[in-house]
Amino acid sequence: MAGIPKGRIFLRDDRKKKTCLEGVEEFQISKCQVTQEIYKEVTGQNPSSFIGTENPVEGVSWLDAISFCNKLSESFNFAPCYKRVDTDVVELAKGANGFRLPTDAEWEFACRANVNKPQYGPVDEIAWYEGNSNRSTHPVGEKAPNGFGLFDMLGNVWEWCWDIYDAEVYGTYRVFRGGGWADCSRGCLATNRRRSHPTYGIDDLGFRIARSVP
Repeated sequence: MAGIPKGRIFLRDDRKKKTCLEGVEEFQISKCQVTQEIYKEVTGQNPSSFIGTENPVEGVSWLDAISFCNKLSESFNFAPCYKRVDTDVVELAKGANGFRLPTDAEWEFACRANVNKPQYGPVDEIAWYEGNSNRSTHPVGEKAPNGFGLFDMLGNVWEWCWDIYDAEVYGTYRVFRGGGWADCSRGCLATNRRRSHPTYGIDDLGFRIARSVP
């Protein structure tokens, strides 16, 4: 886990043509995407299409990621962050100190690492994407990290975030970020935001974990 300082970030919503300023409290985030080895150790399962212990786990839904966070928290004797209320409705547990998904604002703040550009370096140096991935995921941590020491924030697999995308239009659809192995270089930008149903899983979508600082 890497420590991320307190700060602020402008989030842009291209669909709504709006920009808002969000505050980010100090938090921790995993330096790499959750690997298949770690996911299997915690859950006993590996839903991935591209098998490799150090490759990022993919094919996981948002609900799968939430469940992983709770199980990992319990293994460290931390209070789980999430409470399942309904089929695809999850609430945050107040005061919980466990692992969780980063928020939309936390993710972009961590990705940019104080770089005022949509990519924190030359794309071939920092990301696995359509132009160099050979249509597959790759072991995490092989590309250059950003200024916070985080690997694969762009490319390899997209990453689930906590936030609902737009409740009025898309209901419980959740945000995912970062671009993946199948995207063109312009698909791997700190500003790009996609959404899907929390039960959705595909071979270019995974996650990394975060934790609030007590």
